[in-house]
Formats: sequence, C-alpha cells, structure tokens
Amino acid sequence: MGLMSGDLLHTKLYLPRLRPSLVTRPRLIETLNQGLTGKLTLISAPAGFGKTTLISSWIDALSTNGAGLSSPRIAWLSLDENDSELARFLAYVIAALQRVDPHMGESALPLLQASPLPVSSVLTTLLNDIAQQPDALMLVLDDYHAVDSRPIDEALTFLLDNLPPQLHVAITSREDPNLPLARLRVRGLLTELRAVDLRFTVAETAVFLQQVMGLNLTENQIAALEARTEGWIAGLQMAALSMRGQADVSGFIQSFTGSHRFVLDYLLEEVLHQQPEHVQEFLLKTAVLNQLTGSLCDALTGDDDGQEMLEALDRANLFLVPLDNERRWYRYHHLFAELLQQRLQQRIEQFDLPELHIRASIWYEGNGLELDAFRHAAAANDIERTERLIEGEGTPLQFRGFGAPVLHWLASLPTTLLDARPSLWVTYASALFFTGQHTAVEQKLQAAERALQSTEPDETTQDLVGRIAAFRATLAIIQQDVATIITQSRQALEHLRPDNLLFRSAAAYTLGVAYHLRGDRVAASQSFTEVLSLTESFEGSIYTIAAAINLGQLQEVDNKLLLAAKTYERVLQVAGDPPQLITCEAFLGLARIQYQWNDLDTALEYGQQSAQLVQQQESIDTFALYEVFLAYLKLAQGDVSGATAALAEAEAFARQHNFLFRLPDIAAAQVFTLLQQGNLAAAAQLAEKHELPISQARVKLAQGDTRGALALLEPLRQQMEANGWHDERLKIMILQALVLQAQGETDTAVQLLGEALALAEPGGFIRIFVDEGLPMAQLLAETAVRGIMPDYSAKLLSAFEITEQTGADQSFHSPTPNLLNVPSLLEPLTSREQEVLQLIAAGRSNPEIAAQLVVALSTVKTHVKNLYGKLQVTNRVQAVARANELNLL
Repeated sequence: MGLMSGDLLHTKLYLPRLRPSLVTRPRLIETLNQGLTGKLTLISAPAGFGKTTLISSWIDALSTNGAGLSSPRIAWLSLDENDSELARFLAYVIAALQRVDPHMGESALPLLQASPLPVSSVLTTLLNDIAQQPDALMLVLDDYHAVDSRPIDEALTFLLDNLPPQLHVAITSREDPNLPLARLRVRGLLTELRAVDLRFTVAETAVFLQQVMGLNLTENQIAALEARTEGWIAGLQMAALSMRGQADVSGFIQSFTGSHRFVLDYLLEEVLHQQPEHVQEFLLKTAVLNQLTGSLCDALTGDDDGQEMLEALDRANLFLVPLDNERRWYRYHHLFAELLQQRLQQRIEQFDLPELHIRASIWYEGNGLELDAFRHAAAANDIERTERLIEGEGTPLQFRGFGAPVLHWLASLPTTLLDARPSLWVTYASALFFTGQHTAVEQKLQAAERALQSTEPDETTQDLVGRIAAFRATLAIIQQDVATIITQSRQALEHLRPDNLLFRSAAAYTLGVAYHLRGDRVAASQSFTEVLSLTESFEGSIYTIAAAINLGQLQEVDNKLLLAAKTYERVLQVAGDPPQLITCEAFLGLARIQYQWNDLDTALEYGQQSAQLVQQQESIDTFALYEVFLAYLKLAQGDVSGATAALAEAEAFARQHNFLFRLPDIAAAQVFTLLQQGNLAAAAQLAEKHELPISQARVKLAQGDTRGALALLEPLRQQMEANGWHDERLKIMILQALVLQAQGETDTAVQLLGEALALAEPGGFIRIFVDEGLPMAQLLAETAVRGIMPDYSAKLLSAFEITEQTGADQSFHSPTPNLLNVPSLLEPLTSREQEVLQLIAAGRSNPEIAAQLVVALSTVKTHVKNLYGKLQVTNRVQAVARANELNLL
C-alpha cells in the first residue's frame, strides 16, 4: 500500500506566521519580486540568517500587492530529514499543491504506490496538472538542505527543466542544492540571495535591537555589535537575549568576539543560564522532538504545563517557530534544536535520553502517529518495541509505503542482533520487497532460515517459516512459476498462525493466482473468496483489492457479468479516490462488461480510465489487454485500421516486455480483424502459428470449409464443458451455430443458438452476438420466428439496428425483415451493382468485397452508395430486405 494523506504531517504545509514586530527589508523584497519572471529563487545561507522569515515576508508583501504585482498562490512545504525518500517527498509536494487546488496531482498521487516508483510518469502527470492552472503558483521548499537525496535532486531538476510558466519555485537552504544552478544563472532564470545579502545592515541592526528586542542602545553600541556579528541575525538575537539584565552592556559587547560557532555556544550558555531551572529542563527534555505540542511536551517532562511553556517561550522570542495558525504546534529553530541536543548529550547523566524517546514513542502511538512512534522507539534502541510498532495493528509499516525508514533502521543493526531475532530478517526481506528491491529478498529469507535453525521450534518460529514461504510464493508470481507458487503458498498456510490474517491472506492470494494460471477457475475463486473473508478487518489492503479484482475476472469469464460489475465497482469504492494503480484492472473489467452490454461510450470511458493508470506504470501486461479491448471497440465502430494499429501496439509491447503469455489473446483479435479485411491467408497463418482452435474454425468458416470448422469445434466444446469454462463454451456454441447455418442445417443451428441464448441472457450479453455480423442477425431472426427466447432475440436484433445506424463500415448488419414497403425500382441496377448486392447479402464487408472483386475500396463504397439510392434505403439491412422483396437475390 502507498502513502495516504493520513500519513503526512499537515503542519509542514502551513506558511509560518510572521511576528508583528519584524524588520522590514524592502531592498531584498524588491530583488525577489524581480526574480518572479524566472524559474527559481534560491535563498542560500548558513543557519541563523533569517531565510525562512525573509521568504515569509516576501509572500506577505505579495499578498498585500504592495509592489503592484499579481500575487501567486502559495504551496508551502517545510522539509526535514524524514523527507529524504523520493516517494514521501513527492507526496508532500502534491499535498502542498493540493492546498491550492485539491485536483492538482490527483492522477499522480496513486503512482507513488508503485514499485519501482515511475518517477517520470509521476512528474509528467503532475506538470500537466500544473499547466492547466489558470493562476500563477509558487512552490516553496523550506530547508531543502535537510533532504540529502540524489533522486530528489534529479526529480527537482526534471521539474525545473520542464516547468510550466504558471509555476515559480523558491528554495531556502543552508547549502547550495545539487541542481543545475549554473545553467539557470546563465539563462537569467535564477535569482539568488546569499549570506552577504541577508546580513543586517547597521540600520536594520538598530531596528532589530531597539524595536524588536526592546533594548536601549547607543548608536556606537549598535554599530559595535553589528560589526562583531557581521550582521548575523541569530547572533544578534542571542546577544540581545544575553544583554537583558546585563549591568555592563558596553563590556559585554566588547567581550563579544570569536567565530560564529564559538559565539553561538557561548551565547546559548548565557541564554540557558539566564532561564529559570525548570525552563532549562523543559528545553533540554523536549530537544529530542522535531515538533512540539503541549500534551506531547507533558509526556516527556512529566508536568502538565506544556502548552503554557510553549506560549511563554514564543512570547520571549526564544527560538520557537509556530507551525499553525492556532499556535498549537511549534518547532525549535533548527540551530537552537541542534545545540540543545548537544547540551542534552553532554548532560546524559542527568537526563535519561532513551527514556525521553520512549515517552515520545508512547505519546505518538497513542495519537495514531505510528511512524513517529517507530522512529523514537528506534532512537531509544528498544528493539522489542520498535519491532512491535513496525508490525502495527495488522498492516506493517513497510506494507504502507514506509519501507525506507524500516530498512534504514534494520541496516544499522549488527548481524548478531538480527540472528538472535530471526523475525527481523523476515521484516528486512519484506521491507526490501515493498521498496522494489526484489532480487535482494531471497538473501534475507535465507538468513532468517539459518537463524531459525538455532532456535527451539514453537508457534512463533513456525509462523516465521510460514511468512518466509509466503514471500517466496509472492516472488514466484513475478516469474509465473506455478509449481513454486503452489508449493510455497501451501507451506505458508500450513505454518502460519491462525490469527496471522495478513500473511494468511497473502498466501491464499498467491495460491489463487497459481490456480488461475493453471486454469482451475473453481479453486482460484475459492482462494480469492477466502482472502476477502480473511481481510474484512483491513479491507483496504493490497491483498483485498488484488483478490477482489481477480474474483471479478473469474466472475466475468464465468459469464456472470452483473456480479462481476458489482465486484469491480466495490473494488473502486474500497480503493478510494484517487484510485490506486492496481485498480486499472477493475476499470478495464468494467470496460469489457459495458462493451458486452453494447454501451460503447461508457465502455470507452472506463477503458480510458484504465489506460490512464496503466500508462503511468513502468510496464504491466494490462497495457496489452487494454489494446485488445480497444481493438474490438474500434471494430464495433467500423474503424478497422484503428483496430489493426491497436493490436500491432499490443503485440510490440508484449514482445518487448516478455509478456509472451498475452500473445494468444492478441493473435485471436488479429485473426478476427484480418477476416474483417478479407485477408484469409494471413488469418489462417496466424491462427495456425498460435494454435488457436476457435480462430482456426473462424478461418475455415470464412473459407467455406464448414466440415473442418465443426471438426475443430465439437471436441473443443466438450473439453470446455468438462473444464467448466463457460465463456469459451459460449463462444464455441455461437460459432458452431453459424457453421451449421452455413452448412444448411438451419434447424440444428437454431436449436444450438437457443442453448447459447439461454447461457448468455442472465449476463445480458449483446456484443458477443452482434460482432458476428449479418449471418448471426439472420439466424437470430429465424430463432425469434420460432419462438425461441423471443424477448432476448428481439433485444439483440434491435442492437443490430443500432449498430447499422451508427454507419459502421463492417460486415455486421441487421437483417430486420419486412420493414420496407416501397414501389419498384425507379432505375435498374448495373451488373457490378448486382454483384455488390449479392456480396452484401452474403455478409461481406466493404474491404472483403473490394478484395473479391479486385477493385479499390473507394469504388465499392461508390457502388454501395448508388445501390442505396436506387433501392431507396439507408443501410445494408434495408438493402437486403428490399432486394428480397424485389427478388433481386
């Protein structure tokens, strides 16, 4: 499962509030305003130079329109070291943009669940959304130095290289980011402010010390302090705090010297020493936190005044940054936090650091923030608690998109510790799997097995054996190794604890996949149903969704289209919005069903939704299946060339990505299309090459070899009946009926078609009949005349009429008899028009007629148009009926 909005800390998306007493910096604001026409604004300087405050002031100035500029809409993101995983970083970027427009990134968000991450697709989709925005936007990445990640640098470079004109990016960082700054600088697309620009001037220093910090200093004292700090804002702030209560201010200023780091250490000691003991203790105990709120601070200090303390520190300007408008969440200034942590380490004998982390972990767990709870448990080196938090309440962290921090922790542990706890080796393997590192999984599973050999067998160790087998079964799916999938799945179910529902559902799912691959649909359906029953308590899990999709596919091939549609719709409901990538299969299933129900517009809509999700993934075989669906849809619309192109793309994709098991489905559609074009030789060769008996029978029917077609179909039908493959059985029966009709055995053909109608009617099938063209329409008309399922037959015949009225250029046309009552021909038919009329009545398409008469397709269309005019009809159905009335056939 991927990152959900609930996994993100939304206070990171809030624009920091400006303090009312602030030094205005119009010279810097003007520079920033001029840079809005470029792509990137970079504010790069060491800690304590007011980078975040400056950019917040700039945004405030833009919003008040003081510079006469159009104010961009702001997407703000405060970054920290926990955002160094690319998927998490992008999830936060999208969340920030969605505060401007909830629809921005809607299509890109589900891609973050994919493994491996389709970076190019995510960024392209996101950029396309941004390009649709009517207003200017600014994406602010505050503290970009905190994310140390080459993939993130590369992703941001891609964004900058392809930035839509609506978007401007602003970055604050302690160091220059690894971005193409030189290229942007040369092109005039980069605005830079650095430490030399951010330093307070003497005038700004005076305003800060006198008005903001409330000190009464002389001009000489201000100038001296500015010279000592070189305009370093954090140094000035700490100097001002230290001077409060100083009797000899001039002496303090004269003694204020040294490097920034030295000065900072000195001033912090001075600041801390001037605070009451309980404030110092509060600061040090809460220094382990990245973000602070009252009750969380209480959990660490053991007191109940956390919120009051935070508000007091805020009022005292003691390096506290509010994170929300309600001033409930804060963070320490990064530099202040680092040095508080340093002091905490130096006073380790006084403060129990692991205990502070455990208290934080307990609070986070109690408030549903499992990832933060895990991080603090790991920092406390509490192995047992950390492992329990990874496991969660049913779905482990790595199953929910947090594999990277879990891997980072596991990689820090010594092998001896992992060997002592084999369960950690299994967790290691699962974290690798869910971060897309499939080839490294088996090594960790083998390490787990070696570690288990030195332990006493019990229920826990047996469960671990089951987990190992479950992962091996999952890995085998990638290779479609049916034997291994079945062996490992059964071993997993044999050893897993009865209450280990997640892994039991995984094993049941993999077993279902194996049965499905083997053709045992009944067993597969039972396995997928079992998964759904096992996962009722966590129905949004990946196994629930995957099993439901597979179950829908089985219902679909069992001709239970109504039930399958409900299953697919349930999948989309459970998966949520925006849809997860895996739901592309559900959308495609609904597209196929709507196609069968002859709702081509809805079918196309579902198909396009599937295609959108499919194309955002690196390579999955669903793309080939979508192209096959699209080909049939285009045939129904009369677009034979479009169908041919779709199938060519499907075949190329399947071969390129080694999805050779999809070639038979593609070839069957290609044979069907070739027959539409009258290319019998190519159709016969393709059907023979791929050993497709139904397609071979179609070719023989087109060639007039009805006995050969029946010889293929009869034993195949018996085999499908024995297997319980109802979809194949229905296809064969329909084709058999057409062969019998062509052979002149109308009674037998009608009887067999009646049986097929009885099988098809509960599912509401339409296109499976209509796609067979005029011969089927004639046979259905005969069936209706004999009173065999008259209502269903009439429904199908009306579908033929609708198909004809769409103007589709194909051989599938309605035989609606006795609809016309018109006078005799006003103009006789030419001999060529009579030939064309005979071929139309025989069910030939325009391309087939052209091939048989050895004329251009445009010539045939001209003859058909002339025929319609002379017969006073508008379609083939009426033409054949009118010709019968006039005894022209």
